[in-house]
Parts: sequence; structure tokens; C-alpha cells
Amino acid sequence: MADVRYYMACIDLRGRSVLVVGGGTVAVEKVHGLLDCEARVTVVAPRVDDELRRLPVRIERREFADGDLDGRLLVVAATDDREVNARVSRAAADRSLLCNVADDPELCSFILPAIVRRDPIVVGVSTGGASPALAQRIRSDIAELVGPEHAALAHRLAALRPWAKRELPSYEARRDYFQQVVAEALR
Repeated sequence: MADVRYYMACIDLRGRSVLVVGGGTVAVEKVHGLLDCEARVTVVAPRVDDELRRLPVRIERREFADGDLDGRLLVVAATDDREVNARVSRAAADRSLLCNVADDPELCSFILPAIVRRDPIVVGVSTGGASPALAQRIRSDIAELVGPEHAALAHRLAALRPWAKRELPSYEARRDYFQQVVAEALR
């Protein structure tokens, strides 16, 4: 799957309905990432990790049913049963829903990069599914480069955007202005 060229995008999940199938450690990790982006998460699994029960998610303690996908933006399959994960993937494909299957890129319609988050900055690293371990290592290296000063600068630049749109007549003028501000701030 490493030869697949993925289209990288940032998805606004605020208030959007997302399904996670599975209730173990991997599901916990995926749910934390979704909640961090303010998604409305429903978990479907016959057994649910204690940590999941403490999170602000809706829990359905049962096996996955295709109808669980109705009204969802996307689904994450995070079970330890490849047959269940494949069924989730097929049902999502039938509905043209985005589906991620943890640790099985062949069943995914999207994969999740390893991320560094320094709000509002988010840097994603993907190896196209070839090696999550390598993506995590690169993420760690990037985390050392992106610090609080970058986040503070991003907030400052966001505050300047309305002024720049009003006062600078063209895209090129705004681009040049912001490039100069960034260069001066990160000397």
C-alpha cells in the first residue's frame, strides 16, 4: 500500500458524528484523537476498556451492525478481529463513507498520520502506511523543532489576518507581508 498517493487534508470534526468499532487499547487511542477534535463519538463493542467508559462518548455494548454507519461522517475500525474490521470497511465503502482500519491499510479509505499538535499548528507525518514506527520517529523529531514560540506566532498571525485582508490589496501583498513577519519573528 506504500505506493498509494494519499491526498492529505485536515477535516473539521467539530460536532460531527463518528463511529469507532472496538473497545480496547487501540480504540482508546483513536477516540482520544477524535475527542481532541471535538467529534461526537459513538463506540460499538461487546467489551469496552475502563478508560473508554470514563470518556465523553456514547457506548453501545454489542457487536457491530451495518446500520451503525447511518448518519456518520467517518468510521474507525479498531478491533483485533480482521473479519470484523473487513466487514466494517465493506459496509463503509457501500455507503461511500471514509473508513480507517487500525493497522490494516489495505482495508482503509484513509489513513491517519502521526501528528504533532501545538495548537493551532498541526503537523502530520505519513509513510503511506508503510511503517507507523518510522512515522512516529519522524513525528518525535519534528516535535523537538515545533515549540511554543511557533504556536504563539501562529496565534499572532491569525489575529493579523483581518487587518491584512482589509489593508493589503492582493494575495501576493498579503503573502509577502506574512512571510516577512514570520522571517523576522523566527530569526
